[in-house]
Amino acid sequence: MKILILGGCGLQGRTALYDLSSDPDVTHIICADIRLDGLEKIKKFTDMSKISAVTLDVRNKDALIDLYRKVDVVMDLLPKDFKRFVNQAALEAKVSVVNTNYAFNSGNLDVQAKKAGIAIMPECGLDPGIDLVIYGDAINRFDEVQVINSYCGGFPEKKACTNPMNYKLSWTWKGVLSSLVREARIIRDKKIIEIPAMNQHDEEYLATINFPGLGELEAIPNGDAVYFTDLLGLTGTIIQTGRYSLRWPGWSAFWRPLKYLGFLNEAPVAGLAGKVTPLEFLDKLLGPQLEYKDDEKDLTVMINVFEGIKDKKKKRFTSTMLIKRDLDTGIMAMSKGVGYTAAIVARMIAKGEIKEKGLLSPIRHIPAKKFMASLKKRGIQINEETLILEE
Repeated sequence: MKILILGGCGLQGRTALYDLSSDPDVTHIICADIRLDGLEKIKKFTDMSKISAVTLDVRNKDALIDLYRKVDVVMDLLPKDFKRFVNQAALEAKVSVVNTNYAFNSGNLDVQAKKAGIAIMPECGLDPGIDLVIYGDAINRFDEVQVINSYCGGFPEKKACTNPMNYKLSWTWKGVLSSLVREARIIRDKKIIEIPAMNQHDEEYLATINFPGLGELEAIPNGDAVYFTDLLGLTGTIIQTGRYSLRWPGWSAFWRPLKYLGFLNEAPVAGLAGKVTPLEFLDKLLGPQLEYKDDEKDLTVMINVFEGIKDKKKKRFTSTMLIKRDLDTGIMAMSKGVGYTAAIVARMIAKGEIKEKGLLSPIRHIPAKKFMASLKKRGIQINEETLILEE
């Protein structure tokens, strides 16, 4: 099995390299990135003999297609801005692709992928990713689903909370800042509620949950939950749904006034010597201050809650997951959730365990039991609990 990893030198890419290099079924891994210096960080604990590194700009179509034709499947761990280059090359080279970005606005990609005889599997990371596999498995446990609430977030362990935000970086800081101005859609009492980006952190939209062993966490609306109930065919009957980011309490109180004052605007500030936006300023000012120390762990937490009817009884099904950083390798918890997931699914496609072609979804096309068993082998345990609410 031969695999190409685009963005292989990033946090998630290095985690995937580490995972795939130990698999005897994987004979060759091509690590492609615009810069290759990140590989130095994994050489001490990764079998590098299977890995060849290539400097690549994915906008170079011919070079990209040439790499595709050397492998059985491609893992795309690049930012979403590059997905059109990645997908177009996949269609021309007729090689399947797994990526971690949302599938919004995919146009006629399903038709094109089927014509090319390949699978394009987006949303194969942590969130979206693991949560969606859980969605697909959970809804089959009900005759009627009434509630779907999904909560996920990454943040420092308590001893690493050494700044006013109680937050440090397990993925790109600019990505975190962009997520602070994200529109959301939820359903409450069967009504779709549109939440403007400016109001995402307003108190009326926040929730509080308790996670075993951690205590109280703050939940902030995160993106379009209705998109997924549409995909499941449940929007017309669902009573409540939402997708939420998790942080230590106080996150929204910190950012709410800054948003209203324009600190996340992307227009240049008048009167400065150069064209600097407030968001760019915060990116460069705060990013370097939010790095984890070698002895500090990041935590990745996920809770998915489903309620509905089964055999005329109202029940609740809850899944929980907690991932911690591995201090021996330095691999972040967030990177495990994203990198391991994409690597597992890429293998499934290359081995023919996922046979469907077209634009696929983790909800429908990833075999849940096998996927969960693969996570467990990597130290990621999904805990499940079912409660009868009404007889």
